[in-house]
Amino acid sequence: MMTKILVLYHSSHGSVANMAAEFAETITVNGGEAVVRVFKAREPHDVEVTKADLVACDGLAFGTPTRFGMMAAEAKTFWETTSDLWLKGQLIDKPACVFSSSSSMHGGNEATLLNLSLPLLHHGMMLLGVPYDVPELLSSQTGGTPYGASHVAGSQNDATLSATEVKICRAAASRLLRVAEKLK
Repeated sequence: MMTKILVLYHSSHGSVANMAAEFAETITVNGGEAVVRVFKAREPHDVEVTKADLVACDGLAFGTPTRFGMMAAEAKTFWETTSDLWLKGQLIDKPACVFSSSSSMHGGNEATLLNLSLPLLHHGMMLLGVPYDVPELLSSQTGGTPYGASHVAGSQNDATLSATEVKICRAAASRLLRVAEKLK
């Protein structure tokens, strides 16, 4: 049975959706099952997340754009409904990683990545960052942090990921899948 990774995100201008697509493709190419979900359907192909999706996954990749250093309201609203999962400990020991996008280099990506981590830690999930053996982390002129993959869209909200940002997304996705497979 394939290792199932939930790629859960909210995207406003396409950047986070592009990052989620890189996560999903990397998971699939490496033999995992990527289950892509959104908090609020905006496109005809979007599938909204359910709490059952969280329970059924072997690992989670979670991303939103930055909102003044915090997660998007759509994500926060969903996480606030998960107390029943917390009470039952249904997400304990599942590996997870986070990803984000901002309009500027100092637009709050690192604070947002830490903010995205909070509900995961409360649920007992095992948070995975991007280790420094990913060489692009040291050479990036745009997104990428040890807390998780990130993208800098610029003032024009360019959703196109740089080659470095793509490599960091792929490294984070590969690591998440590897750890989930070992824990399964």
